[in-house]
Amino acid sequence: MVENTGSIEALLREDRVFPPPAQFAEQANMPDSGIYERARQDPEGFWAGLAGELDWFEKWDQVLDWNPPFAKWFVGGKLNVSYNCIDRHLKTARKNKAAIIWEGEPGDWAVYTYQDLYREVCKAANGLQSLGVSKGDRVTIYLPMVPELPIAMLACARIGAAHSVVFGGFSADSLRDRINDSQSKVMITADGGYRRGGVVPLKQNADDSVTGDTPIEKMLVVRRTGTSDDRMVEGRDVWWHDLMANQPMTFEPEQMDSEDMLFMLYTSGTTGKPKGIVHTTGGYLTGTHATTKWVFDLKEDDVYWCTADIGWVTGHSYIVYGPLANGATSVMYEGSPDYPDRDRFWAIVEKYACTILYTAPTAIRTFMRWGEEYPNRHDMSSLRLLGSVGEPINPEAWVWYWQNIGGGRCPVVDTWWQTETGSILITPLPGVTTLKPGSATHPFPGIEVDVLDEAGNSVGPGGGGYLVIKRPWPSMLRTIYGDDERFREQYWSKYENIYFTGDGAKIDEDGYHWILGRVDDVINVAAHRVSTMEVESALVDNSKVAEAACIGRSDEIKGQAIVAFVTIKENVAASDELITELKQHVATKIGPICRPDDIHFAAELPKTRSGKIMRRLLRDVAEGRALGDTTTLADPAVVESLKAQYGDEE
Repeated sequence: MVENTGSIEALLREDRVFPPPAQFAEQANMPDSGIYERARQDPEGFWAGLAGELDWFEKWDQVLDWNPPFAKWFVGGKLNVSYNCIDRHLKTARKNKAAIIWEGEPGDWAVYTYQDLYREVCKAANGLQSLGVSKGDRVTIYLPMVPELPIAMLACARIGAAHSVVFGGFSADSLRDRINDSQSKVMITADGGYRRGGVVPLKQNADDSVTGDTPIEKMLVVRRTGTSDDRMVEGRDVWWHDLMANQPMTFEPEQMDSEDMLFMLYTSGTTGKPKGIVHTTGGYLTGTHATTKWVFDLKEDDVYWCTADIGWVTGHSYIVYGPLANGATSVMYEGSPDYPDRDRFWAIVEKYACTILYTAPTAIRTFMRWGEEYPNRHDMSSLRLLGSVGEPINPEAWVWYWQNIGGGRCPVVDTWWQTETGSILITPLPGVTTLKPGSATHPFPGIEVDVLDEAGNSVGPGGGGYLVIKRPWPSMLRTIYGDDERFREQYWSKYENIYFTGDGAKIDEDGYHWILGRVDDVINVAAHRVSTMEVESALVDNSKVAEAACIGRSDEIKGQAIVAFVTIKENVAASDELITELKQHVATKIGPICRPDDIHFAAELPKTRSGKIMRRLLRDVAEGRALGDTTTLADPAVVESLKAQYGDEE
């Protein structure tokens, strides 16, 4: 039922435990383990208390209106996210505190205080309004990791326009799909961004995405690399610096209903078409504000660095909205961890005296492979807390991270959540939780999770099954943009009135949660969710390919690697050159993150009698495992042939 469970028994036997350091626990934001029981007894009261830490223009009339699968939180309340992230801090000593410390890959850097951020966000809101953006509109943002990215997001929030941030590694085709689905009227992009010393051609991709029929009326362009001055389209394109030059430096924030859409963020789905996950205002900000404060034990003098890209939900919640709502100092970095050398992350930690570091297991495993010499070059004694996000972390990587990056003194908060959940749902509270390497430990207070079998029964300690969430939570997705039926089918159809996460999990005898990874056909590559259908569609788009099936196999660095099984057309010869061509075709069509690691040619693909490709069996082949049940195959000899051909390669 749940794939990739081979290592779970070893995980459940993990006997290394790490209690909170005494001094850390004494000063923790949440030092009281009784919070779990209080939240369980009165979850609505618990969440209302946390929502009350935000600034509201009007208080809510009702905490939760639950009409499964649709939830409304803090009904009737009015607030503005931009106001909560900026304006309210200007009334305090935080006015001149650093809000964002930004470093570009070439070494340029800038610091924005909360007063600076207020000025720039107000100018951007006025500028966007002058381009015709108003409350309820959608704005696509396709930018590198530059300060204009959070500024643009906060400006949209100030106006009441929903933003759709698209990761800068996506191709023009992927960008076009997201623009068309959201019907954005304005796109914000840049001439380019820096990555490993090269320039990512964002403006070219942006131009290619709006050819033909497009809803985009205006393109606002940040000059970052000086590489696209000749690409500006008269009448449509506007330079960011020109638009901002004479804008007023104040902008009254729109009073938004708690359930008004704040943003949509597209995530891969098993049907191929990306899903526009809708997050609203009050509940989302409550979840991100509370989890940032408690999970990261955020203090007034912390320098907090989440290494994610804002193009993913981790960047939305834990670079922009969560930290800024808490009045934190947040670090942003544009480039690669290995440019100009493999110690770039540690140089940044030392340079800005970072106290909290939140990164992905993929990165940690890469750092392990590179060796201790790189972190050893730098003084990282400022660090006091480490975090992990994006996929399950293996115990060896956890311990390496704790020892070599945290100096054996920093708690490691391993967090589980999704684009759809909006905020962290399973996590240690570092002041109270005894840690086990590789386990996300326990649900956040107020979150009720379970592990169920196929029939919907709780499997109990030691059992494996499907991870579900049994009651609504404030930061949950409200729907899939424009497709309520897909929302119901995707998340709420497996078990009645229970959210199906699509992840497998086990709970050990101590009640600790161990996440096993995806149970559907989405591949988790370096913490990025990639749809098998999207990659398969890109492969078949090549005129030499007849059919394709993709799966994820375990990869010690990336978590999962993309493996494609391809049937080519009769007049085409299999060759290494064709493999190279097809890999590049996918990278061009969707984006480099989706480039297959391995491509195998197959005369036929294993299918059921109804014609469904059995990816589970392809995973068995790619992983070198014994074949699972083949009785439903139309031709069992097909998978045996693949096993003989490729089974010994891994």
